[in-house]
Amino acid sequence: MPDVLPQQKLLLELLVMSGDIALADDISGTIMERTVNECEKQGWVKRSQFGAGFQKTTITEAGRAASGLKR
Repeated sequence: MPDVLPQQKLLLELLVMSGDIALADDISGTIMERTVNECEKQGWVKRSQFGAGFQKTTITEAGRAASGLKR
């Protein structure tokens, strides 16, 4: 399993503790966008359209394992 960077671990922990989160579509160029993209490429999160201008971000089982936390 690849190393989990601190910002990735923080996002994964947030998703384990709070469930799905909605992110605005217009977060281009932000650390949040880069972190979510990195986690999505690893298969740790998945995104889906959620209303106008938002995407739902959900943790996967692989993401739970990478976070080191149990639900």
